[in-house]
Amino acid sequence: MTENGAFFSDRPADPGILRADVRRTEDFRDGGLRPEFLKDFLGQDALKENLSVFIAAARARQDSLDHLFLIGPPGLGKTTIAQITAHELGADFKVTSAPALEKPKDLAGILSTLTERTVFFIDEIHRLRPAIEEMLYIAMEDFELDWVIGQGPAARTVRIPLPKFTLVGATTRAGMVSSPLISRFGIVQRFNFYDRGALTRILLRSASILSVRLDPDAAQKLAECSRGTPRVANRLLRRMRDFSQIAGSGRITLEIVTEGLQRLGIDSLGLERYDREILLSILRNFSGGPVGAETLAISIGESVDTLEDYYEPYLIQAGLLQRTPRGRIVTEKARTHLGFPGSGSADAQTENEDQRLLF
Repeated sequence: MTENGAFFSDRPADPGILRADVRRTEDFRDGGLRPEFLKDFLGQDALKENLSVFIAAARARQDSLDHLFLIGPPGLGKTTIAQITAHELGADFKVTSAPALEKPKDLAGILSTLTERTVFFIDEIHRLRPAIEEMLYIAMEDFELDWVIGQGPAARTVRIPLPKFTLVGATTRAGMVSSPLISRFGIVQRFNFYDRGALTRILLRSASILSVRLDPDAAQKLAECSRGTPRVANRLLRRMRDFSQIAGSGRITLEIVTEGLQRLGIDSLGLERYDREILLSILRNFSGGPVGAETLAISIGESVDTLEDYYEPYLIQAGLLQRTPRGRIVTEKARTHLGFPGSGSADAQTENEDQRLLF
């Protein structure tokens, strides 16, 4: 502990710790945090209840589950639900992502290795190439694989039978998935951001698995700042584990969480530096809005896709940003949180902002 009571030295904060769309090595390494059964999956109650019925019915028929389409922001558990589905069905699980399927033969190679009732998971399915998507239509509908043999005038198409499998497609951008592809999914489920209670339970469960002592009030504080996303919550938990270890207590208390979040630049609403930059850019450069997505993305140095897929959903959910036909507008709640009153000079606003504390 330093002389002023702070636990941590002045080193640069991690600017991307809250980015659920970025998968880190530790996210994969702590795969033991993923539940294996629906009963252990916390949150998304309506989705779980429906899916449990569909899985039970498929098992009773000894048939493959209908193709499953999962929609939602990154980090909410789409991959985990796909794995749980395979586990509950007692089936093999194969996984790939749409960008990895560059040519039809890539998809054909995977489909030809599937066994009966295999759960085949394609992440980022909105990024499938048209030729691969067309091949997938026949595989999903008829459980056959169209393949061209030969070249030129001698070329002919043969259909190779496939075992009945379940395709699970996941996307963060449902609007980019073609209607013909969506129509071939028999089950469509949408993920919502998690509430504080569900995230608190997730954090306490993860702490138990990681053999970390986490105080209930500390878990609630972390849940408040986790952007409604389990992946972010578990990532913050690991950082607090580091801070508590260096502090010498080995126990994550509310004091450690408060100082740890402040050191990471995460405020009381779960906003990090880039979130605040978005809101401040609109306030400073565009008088609070409206401003178009492309202009805003340029002003903060991010891509439009990242702005729309990752940052905006939570800012809108938290009531800090509004999308209108004319562009993005900062809400009064955001003005108050950032120390920008509805009226007053720019100098006064700047002074307000400089004096504002994260907590």
